[in-house]
Amino acid sequence: MGDNQNLLAEQRRALILDEVRRRGGVRVNELTRRLMVSDMTIRRDLDALARQGALEKVHGGAVPVAEASTHEPGFEVKSELELTAKEDIARAAAAMAVPGSALALSGGTTTYALARHLLDVPDLTVVTNSVRVADVFHAARRAAGDGRAARPGAATVVLTGGVRTPSDSLVGPVADAAIRSLHFDVLFLGVHGISVEAGLSTPNLAEAETNRRFVGAARRVVVVADHTKWGTVGLSSFASLEQVDTFVTDGGLSAAARAEISERLPGLVVAGEPGADGREGDAEDGGEDPHAAPVAAE
Repeated sequence: MGDNQNLLAEQRRALILDEVRRRGGVRVNELTRRLMVSDMTIRRDLDALARQGALEKVHGGAVPVAEASTHEPGFEVKSELELTAKEDIARAAAAMAVPGSALALSGGTTTYALARHLLDVPDLTVVTNSVRVADVFHAARRAAGDGRAARPGAATVVLTGGVRTPSDSLVGPVADAAIRSLHFDVLFLGVHGISVEAGLSTPNLAEAETNRRFVGAARRVVVVADHTKWGTVGLSSFASLEQVDTFVTDGGLSAAARAEISERLPGLVVAGEPGADGREGDAEDGGEDPHAAPVAAE
């Protein structure tokens, strides 16, 4: 019996490792359904594989350890992670969007969730390098009418050109040139990783440069990222923590991380907790009115 159990465990772990390498990441609940074993069994398997150095455990699942700093999972894989947290973050961040303002939304699954919450904010100008974010606004326009005439107050959306990444972001010289001459009231920025040492980072070198352009063009930078991104470091850093005005995250962020962030950033919003209405940090920049007239794009 013991030998059979060991053999089954080895087979199961081989299947898990294959899924991680093939898909770029897996979730515990997916594995429990597919392999028909308990949550605890899967977590023991992941622990064993992590001890062997075969994968890296993350909140809710696992990713390939060999590619930790350079691997970029596809949009579909990332969209299934931390769903509740992303919705909470998106709701809190949307409260920062002032009608009539000029916004930038970077690529990512959290900014994709945010886009849906921005549909009811009137008269926005939205510049994005995310195909998925642009699709949210374009789909809403098609649903509202004949696809030609936008409803009153509907957002004006500009999609940069560029080379498409696994995250469905457009990057490279074309995207950088499109952003260079623009100015935004607020940049909502999704990140692969954020840490004290590395600041904001991504595994994609071209995406790092495009994000750097976004940061340089914004009056205010709002990072939207769930708690699993804190302490993660990608291959290329593109901004320091000092360039971030507000970090919007979820309640899974540890007390120690909250203390570190609060020491370094003007604003920390923990979505889903009392006071997380998206207004914290609005006027920590020397009294500047957050509801001042938007900066026009040149």
